[in-house]
Amino acid sequence: MVIVTLQREKCIGCNYCAEFAPEFFRMSKKDGKSVLLKAIDKKGFHTIKTPLHDAFEPCEKAAKACPVNIISVKEI
Repeated sequence: MVIVTLQREKCIGCNYCAEFAPEFFRMSKKDGKSVLLKAIDKKGFHTIKTPLHDAFEPCEKAAKACPVNIISVKEI
C-alpha cells in the first residue's frame, strides 16, 4: 500500500510533481496549484491510498523535487 499526501494550500505551482508523476498529479487551471488526483481532503491534507506499488517511485521523485516539501510518500 502506498500513501501519498499533499498540502495543497502551500503549493507554489512549480509543476515538478505533475512532470514526475503525471498519473497522480495535475496542475489546476483555476489557481495553478497541484492537484492530487482522487484524493480525500482532511483539513488541508489531500491523501490517496493505493495498492499499486508502482506508484511509490514516481511519487517519491515528485516529493524529492518539490521545492516547498509539501508531498509525503509512505509505503506500508
